[in-house]
Amino acid sequence: MASGMTKMTARVLTCLFITDAGNLTASQLAQHLQVSPASISKAITFLESQSLVRRERDERRRDRYVVDDELFYQATIASARANDQLVETARQGVAVLGRDTPAATRLENIARFLDFISESITRAAEQAREVLHSRAEATSNDTAPSGPDHG
Repeated sequence: MASGMTKMTARVLTCLFITDAGNLTASQLAQHLQVSPASISKAITFLESQSLVRRERDERRRDRYVVDDELFYQATIASARANDQLVETARQGVAVLGRDTPAATRLENIARFLDFISESITRAAEQAREVLHSRAEATSNDTAPSGPDHG
């Protein structure tokens, strides 16, 4: 798939997103998707590596796989940080090759491009997080009781 996610991984992530609780056990995922536990395990391993799900233990000590709004923010910031590492590597290459070489010029352009993209992604993620949290707070305040005893 173009996103780098297999069909099974996308199915697992979608299943987690559309459940009201936002979390399921591996057994529940396997049952909902009618696939083997091994398929779920492989998909979850990838999703965890991309910070798209997190693992929590429930009261019965079972692993539950959780998705929430904060995970996408964290995954986006992690992606921007990975770009930062590429920027640093490219700039080290510039120093090794010498600033006046065509290869160093290409590496510097790559570094500048990725630096710009990383800053833009980080800024956009921060803005989106702020907007989404303010909307969630406004929605919860809209449903709060009003009247003489409630402000």
